[in-house]
Amino acid sequence: MTRVGFAGLGRMGSPMATNVAAAGFDVVLWNRSSARANELAASIGATVCNSPQELAEHCDVVVTMLSDDAASSDVHLSPDGLFAARSGAHHIVSMGTHSPTHIRELAEKSTGAQLIDAPVSGSVAAATAAQLLIMAGATEHEIDPVQPVLDAIGRETICLGSVGSGATMKVVVNMLIHGLNQTVAEALVLAEASGIDTAVAFRTLENSAAAAPMLGYRKDNYLDEAATPVSFALSLARKDVELAMDMAAGVGLTLPQTEKTLAELQGAEAEGLGDRDMAAALTYLRGKS
Repeated sequence: MTRVGFAGLGRMGSPMATNVAAAGFDVVLWNRSSARANELAASIGATVCNSPQELAEHCDVVVTMLSDDAASSDVHLSPDGLFAARSGAHHIVSMGTHSPTHIRELAEKSTGAQLIDAPVSGSVAAATAAQLLIMAGATEHEIDPVQPVLDAIGRETICLGSVGSGATMKVVVNMLIHGLNQTVAEALVLAEASGIDTAVAFRTLENSAAAAPMLGYRKDNYLDEAATPVSFALSLARKDVELAMDMAAGVGLTLPQTEKTLAELQGAEAEGLGDRDMAAALTYLRGKS
């Protein structure tokens, strides 16, 4: 039986690991907070390792779901990181949102296991239902050994070619999502200011030509953000949009709409909304208005 390790058990990583265990894989966990790893292990019948190095040495495949490049560097490159493993994992699958440059650097530094660039798109609900879209910076041949694991996590895997292209596409997708989030917030504020009830305005938007899947699964966040569990932290949205702006600068592009989105996210974070859901962009706009 293939033994699959998970490093990073946050809002997305925990349901992903749960689904892999449910698919019949032997699952091993590591998380910066050991309490979270122990709790999940007890729930899904997994075991827990004390370090990323130990995780890699005990597994055939390791999946990472980490928040940013700094966290990824620490988990992969620290003295007791994944790359310090002397044997064990044949593949390390990076599924978080990272810069393409970081992913390519990791691929170059990996001397043992092959690094697979495979970020995901979808909500916590999609992760729970194993309905994530997987964007692989690899060929079908390269991901073939880990495809059964990916099938336990997502509904489809799109192969984009060379390492880093998955990370690139993930940043592009999230750039669009965060732009839409900002526009939804502005649309609702305008409707409210014009005397239209917020719930009625949202119902109209989600049934209009402007509807997108995220309106459905994030409805509660927009209608009562403060009382709804965080689905996507505003600070992570800001990080994603900064990645997009950095990528654009690297290829000589200007992204005026995305630049405005970034400024609004930075403003909201400066007001102390960084740990709240990205729908707090609506709260921030209300305050400005």
